[in-house]
Amino acid sequence: MSDKVFNRIKAVLAEKGKTNNWLAETLNVNRTSVSKWCTNKMQPTIETLFEIAEALDVEARELLVVRKNK
Repeated sequence: MSDKVFNRIKAVLAEKGKTNNWLAETLNVNRTSVSKWCTNKMQPTIETLFEIAEALDVEARELLVVRKNK
């Protein structure tokens, strides 16, 4: 992947006052995976994206960067 931003997981964690470690423990996933999601080096599966949204009490779409086609 390039250095494009696809998700807002890091921003939403900050808005909610939560940490990467908290998310990893809540979802029972590796902290490295959460770190890669937050830096957009890797993207979570759709199923995991919905789990993240539920854990953070937000709509899944709030975790995604809006892109408009021209």
